[in-house]
Amino acid sequence: HAMAINTFSTSDTNAVKLWSRILEVETLKATPIAPLIGTSANSIIQKKTELSKGAGDKVTFSLRMQLSGDGRTENQTLEGNEESFTLYADSLLVNELRHAVRVKGDWSIHNQRIPFDLMSEAKDALVDWTAKRLAVSFFNQVCGYTPQSNTIYTGMNAVTAAASSRILRANSQSTDSAVGSDPTAIMSLKYIDYAKEAALLATPMIRPVRVDGEDVYVCYLDPRQVTDLRRNTSTGEWLDITKSAYQGSRANNPLFDGSLGFYNGVVLRMAPDGMIPAGISGSSAVANTRRAVFLGAQSAVIAFSKGGGPTTYNWREESFDYDDERGIAMRTLVGLKKTIFNSVDYGVIVITTYAAAHT
Repeated sequence: HAMAINTFSTSDTNAVKLWSRILEVETLKATPIAPLIGTSANSIIQKKTELSKGAGDKVTFSLRMQLSGDGRTENQTLEGNEESFTLYADSLLVNELRHAVRVKGDWSIHNQRIPFDLMSEAKDALVDWTAKRLAVSFFNQVCGYTPQSNTIYTGMNAVTAAASSRILRANSQSTDSAVGSDPTAIMSLKYIDYAKEAALLATPMIRPVRVDGEDVYVCYLDPRQVTDLRRNTSTGEWLDITKSAYQGSRANNPLFDGSLGFYNGVVLRMAPDGMIPAGISGSSAVANTRRAVFLGAQSAVIAFSKGGGPTTYNWREESFDYDDERGIAMRTLVGLKKTIFNSVDYGVIVITTYAAAHT
């Protein structure tokens, strides 16, 4: 009997599903902000799942404010003195993000001259590209970087400027431009303290996330700000504290993994590749400044749509010129934005400091 051999080309339906799933998993793992993403309200970036279940390009969600009424006591009538909810709404748009790579085909002489699989490299390149694009979009959003108007770099949603009550500037400068002209306005641990104080006093309070029974915030710094922090030899600054020993389950918690340290209930993390944007003057960036960002629960939301497919990422392969060239394309429907309720940033405080490259 002739043996039946089942083979699947990469254009086969089952292979497409498998590769799409691999793309989805690998992209999340490669995304620098992956530790922040969760589906519950106890997440820095809350992933909204409504769109993965149906049609539509917008998710609308609400924040319920805390009740503020006095309440009633003995011999006081409760009926007629009930309190109504105060609800604020925000919405998130989802749009198409796609990219492709074209390489020489399997039978091309080019493939014989190199020791690696061009299509595999193309897939890896698209994973890295997508992961970086999501991270760049996140930082442009939460840092309120309005000079970036191309929504491909802002999570498919327009950036809203940081609320005036949600900006701290080093040396109490009144504008980002003033910070950029003050070389002494560098990052210091005291600004982490100030940001946490502002978070606790905000209305509504910027909530921490609960990690292993402990309330924590997260603060992302630009590499130049990290250098300034490390080189500060003043009392009470970096040289006077040591990186916290992460014990028990915390040692394996993704929020703490790879962090710079833990200070005053704040996980300090460094944003990769200079993704933290500069300060702003009008519609322009301010040289020698960077906006560190202090984050609480639900500071941003992200949503993906399956678009009728099996996963939130779609993988497509095409051949050109009689298989001499092959193309590989990635497509996803995604949206990401800073959370805003009642015209105020809900979970974000930016810290603008002087941040020049060190030579």
